[in-house]
Amino acid sequence: MLKKLNTVWFNLIGGPLNFSLETRIFHSISIGLIILAAVYVPYNFFEGLYVASVSSFIIVSFFAYQYYNSRFHGRAHSNLLFGITGIVMFSINYFANSGIDGSTDLVWPAYLMLIFAISPYRQHNMWLIAYIICFLTLHIVAYYHPALVKHPFTAGKGELIDRVTAFPIPAIAIYIIIGFIRKSYDKERRASEEKAIAIEVSSQQILRQTHQLEQSNTEKDKLMSIISHDMRTPLISILNYLELLNENELEPLQRPALEKELLTATNGAMEMLTNLLQWSRSQMEGPAVKLVALNLLSAIKSTLEMGKTEAGKKDIGFNFNIGPEIAVLADPDMLQLVVRNLVSNAVKFTPRGGIINIDAQLMQDECKITITDNGKGIDPQKQEKIFSINTEPAFGTGNEKGVGFM
Repeated sequence: MLKKLNTVWFNLIGGPLNFSLETRIFHSISIGLIILAAVYVPYNFFEGLYVASVSSFIIVSFFAYQYYNSRFHGRAHSNLLFGITGIVMFSINYFANSGIDGSTDLVWPAYLMLIFAISPYRQHNMWLIAYIICFLTLHIVAYYHPALVKHPFTAGKGELIDRVTAFPIPAIAIYIIIGFIRKSYDKERRASEEKAIAIEVSSQQILRQTHQLEQSNTEKDKLMSIISHDMRTPLISILNYLELLNENELEPLQRPALEKELLTATNGAMEMLTNLLQWSRSQMEGPAVKLVALNLLSAIKSTLEMGKTEAGKKDIGFNFNIGPEIAVLADPDMLQLVVRNLVSNAVKFTPRGGIINIDAQLMQDECKITITDNGKGIDPQKQEKIFSINTEPAFGTGNEKGVGFM
C-alpha cells in the first residue's frame, strides 16, 4: 500500500530528471493545499467566514491552475504572482478574521517559506523585505484603527476552532519543504561521496599505471643494457681473432683452441640473443609465465659456459655442481635471464684469482640454486634496494661497469 502511495505521489509531483527541486516543492505544496481546500473552503463558508472562505478558494484555485500548467504543460510557475497574491489575500484575511487575535499570523511565515522554496536565491531578499514591511504595516494600521478589524468568532470556542483548523496549513507546508530539502541534501551528499570515491579510485589506478609504465621503461632500458653488454663479449673475441689473422700467422696448435673458444662464445651469444628475443616477445604479449618441465643443467648450461669463459679472463675459478638428473618446473627464458644476471655480477665483482661456485639442491618440492663468490659483496646502504629496479650501477673489480641489476 505504501509503495503504491509513493508511486502515485511521485507521478503527481514529477521526477528530478524533468523538474527542478523548486518546481517539485511547488507541486507538493499545491497538492497539499488542494486537499486541504476540500475541507477548509466549505468549513469557513458554513461557519460564516465568507471572506476567509473566498480568499482560501482564490488561493487554492490559483495554485491548482499554476500546478496544472507546470506539471502537465511544462510552464514555469510565476513567483511574482505567488508573492503578490499571498500579500493581498493575507492582508484582506487579516482584517476580516480578528486581526492579531486571529489565525492569519500563523500562515504568514509558512507562506513566506514557500516563496523561498519555489523562487531563485536572488529573489529571497526582496520577498523577505516585502513581507516584513507588509506584516508590520498591517499590524500598525490595525493598532491605530481597530475598527477596521472584524471579529467573526466568539471568544473561547470560536477562537479555538479557528486556531486549530488553521494550524495544519503551515505545519504541512513546513513538513513538505523541509522534507524535500533534506532529501535533496542527502542525495547530493551521497552523490558527492560516490564521486569522491570514484575519483580516488581513478587516481589510484592512474598512479599504479604510471608506476607500472615507469617500471616497464626502466626494465626495458636495463634489459637493453644487458643485451648490449653480453653481446660485446663474442663480438670482441671475433674482432681479436680477425686481427690475429690479419697481423700475425697463428701457429697450428693455437688456431684450433682459439676457434673452439670463439665458437663456444658465439654459440652462447646466439642462444642468449634468441632466448632474450623470445622473452621480450612474451613480455610484449603480456606478463604470462610459461612453466614447463625441463632439465636444469641443460637449460642453463650455455649460460654457465659463457660465465666460465668470462671468469677465465680474470683468472677466476668457476665451478658448477648441478646434477644431470635435476628436473624443475620453470619458465626457461626467465630462468636463464636470472642465472645469467647473477653469474655476470659474480664475475664482475670477484677479484682476480677468486672463485665462483654454483650449486643446485633439491629441497622437498623446490630446487635451490646457489651462486657464491668471494667478491666484495654489497654495501649495506645498497642492500635495501637489492630488489629495486632503480638501483644505481656499480663498477666491478676490473673496472667493468654494471647495469644496475643486483
